[in-house]
Amino acid sequence: MSEVVDRRRPRLLARLALLCALAAVLVLVLTGPHGLLVLLAELVGLVLMAVGAWWAITRRALPRIAGAALAVAAPIGVVVLAYGAEVLLLAVIGLALWLVGLGCARAALRAARPARPMPVREAPPPRRPVLIMNPRSGGGKVERFDLVRRAEELGARVVLLDTSDPSLRQDVAELAREAVAEGADLLGVAGGDGTQALVAAVAAEHDLPFLVVSAGTRNHFAMDLGLDRADPATCLDALREGVELVVDLGRVGDRTFVNTVSFGAYAQIVQSPQYRDAKAATVLDTLPDLLVGDGGTRLTAQADGHRIEAPQALLVSNNPYAAPDPVDLGRRPRLDGGVLGVLGIRVDSAAQAAELALLGERAGGLKLLSARQVTVHADAPEIPVAVDGEALILPTPVVCTLRHRALRVRVPRDRPGADPAQQARAHRLDWRDVTRLALGRTGPSRTGGHS
Repeated sequence: MSEVVDRRRPRLLARLALLCALAAVLVLVLTGPHGLLVLLAELVGLVLMAVGAWWAITRRALPRIAGAALAVAAPIGVVVLAYGAEVLLLAVIGLALWLVGLGCARAALRAARPARPMPVREAPPPRRPVLIMNPRSGGGKVERFDLVRRAEELGARVVLLDTSDPSLRQDVAELAREAVAEGADLLGVAGGDGTQALVAAVAAEHDLPFLVVSAGTRNHFAMDLGLDRADPATCLDALREGVELVVDLGRVGDRTFVNTVSFGAYAQIVQSPQYRDAKAATVLDTLPDLLVGDGGTRLTAQADGHRIEAPQALLVSNNPYAAPDPVDLGRRPRLDGGVLGVLGIRVDSAAQAAELALLGERAGGLKLLSARQVTVHADAPEIPVAVDGEALILPTPVVCTLRHRALRVRVPRDRPGADPAQQARAHRLDWRDVTRLALGRTGPSRTGGHS
């Protein structure tokens, strides 16, 4: 009986989603010309916001100020128009119905294709774990969460990086190899994703388990493993009571990456010495030349059988992100799929920025793919590349590949982000799948993948 109910639930949710979406449109249509005017104004407002944002990031001085003002004024204008036409309440009701419909649509797709968590396996606790910790990472999380003492109490040896002289950079990979030579049976890192990748490569090379402590600023790798980024001390529970995941590792040239490799605009921005201390100012100062000037290198990417011509920004990830967009990548539901995710973007004008705002992933300037190998060519012998946020210069062509199930990661048995329902929230929404479910035809397509 419960199985029958489970089968009916996605269909009922999909039908409710379509009803809410239809009701949201009808609420405005039934108000007559004023409602239709507000609906048109909302679309125009979205376009104007995109145009204003484009001017704000690609212009300087007065045009930049005008663009920012337009991006802010457009939604305000829509609200004022709705209020003046005396349909503001109906517009709010329509928006609420649309949001309810989106929630039901996502719930329907989650119920129809439940997320499959990455499999875990039992493994004995390590006897001689070694953790490398960066005291400056994440604004001093190592000290703030007392990670050294906690790790040592759990039997780990801690190697603390010397950050007293910023001009001296320790070879983290060499420290990890020394630990292996001295008998370490687990390697771990409390630090950012770039440091994680360096030590993960050594752990994979020696088939040792790897421990991630989320003491960096963003820690995307930790998030996609389901670890608690708010309290990195909980990651240390894996030393005593843990299980193992087996995940993929990316490779760009002779360097390992756990998250992403960026080419184009972002890769050039992070090369700036001012970027670390003044991110926003550096981005605003650099983007006009990179997007509409002659400040960038012309790239061409070959992703298996697909060709991406002259992207302004190109992102290659260790497994695809679910529902990625140029602003927010979201998260990767799995790290063991054996394919790279590819996102390429090219926007040359305000009109293309408006198209991107209206059509999202279906816009002509946005490419979303999956591939087993990505080769990036350029009209220069070497290009800037950001590997897990670290600025590098690599010779062209640059080849990105994936080492399938190369790394054993030891994680706590209880992880807040490992719940399949939490992971499923990132699935990309496709109304065609919702319609198919509502009509009771075939099951939804795998919209979480990439063509």
